[in-house]
Amino acid sequence: MIKIDLITGFLGSGKTTFLKRYARYLMAKGEKIAIIENDYGAINVDMMLLQDVMNEGVTLEMIAGGCDYETHKRRFKTKLIAMGMMGFDRVLIEPSGIYDVDEFFDALYESPLDRWYEIGNVIAIVDARLEDHLSKASDYLLVSQICDAGLVVLSHVQEATKKDIEHTIAHINKAMKMFQCTRQFDQDVLSVDWSKMSEDEYKRIINAGYRVEDHIKMMIDEDNGYSSLYFLNVHLDESQLVKRVQALMKDETCGHIIRVKGFMKKDAGWMEINATHDTTDVHPIDNGQEVIIVIGEDLDQNQIGHYFK
Repeated sequence: MIKIDLITGFLGSGKTTFLKRYARYLMAKGEKIAIIENDYGAINVDMMLLQDVMNEGVTLEMIAGGCDYETHKRRFKTKLIAMGMMGFDRVLIEPSGIYDVDEFFDALYESPLDRWYEIGNVIAIVDARLEDHLSKASDYLLVSQICDAGLVVLSHVQEATKKDIEHTIAHINKAMKMFQCTRQFDQDVLSVDWSKMSEDEYKRIINAGYRVEDHIKMMIDEDNGYSSLYFLNVHLDESQLVKRVQALMKDETCGHIIRVKGFMKKDAGWMEINATHDTTDVHPIDNGQEVIIVIGEDLDQNQIGHYFK
């Protein structure tokens, strides 16, 4: 049977960065890997960020976002059926940062997927410097994405203090209680600089498994305030864009912005930008699309649009 791993994590936690490292580790062990990408918006920026591992031999597929639960579940199942005969050893699923993990389990328990695939691991990525004041909807998403994880892997550990990490784990456990999940995280957390990951730590990830836990359900959609805004053909140079994005993240009149990501032209090539409240990273990339995506809660499109004129 084909093993299937789910890599979950809230918006901006670092799922795509982890996914690339994990895929390369599995390929080095001789596994034939496929990745299925599902972004919250209709334009999938993370597909472009994974081009380098695709060039190294990973099959990369996409499920279009922006659809209702039943439609998305049907597309997910259809995609896995199509991939079932292609000889993969393992399929890695990276959903959007706004995702109900029950969709993953529901689909894989149905025929014929239950005869072709077996769930390997559910791995949850959480920023070691988790924001303190999350909305109730954000805390719910955090709980729903990590409660079934065999292992929580902290990101940005090298930039976090011991106090930051302790605070993050305390926040996770408090959120679990808020939504009446009995699970508490203590041993099932990996806190290590990813660039220094040892073989034993990778083995811990690949053998993480998963849990099935209960918690209070909460419907998450645009009625809860979540949305993503797209700004095409933004013509700013790198320094202008970075300054405006950093100012935007602090502007409360624009709403609660969780993440800004996208691409911009630079000379004959492309630059990728990925920003959260703690970091703004800009890197060269082989290919891109002139788009900036702003993701968050209660976003004011007109106010945000002023930053990209």
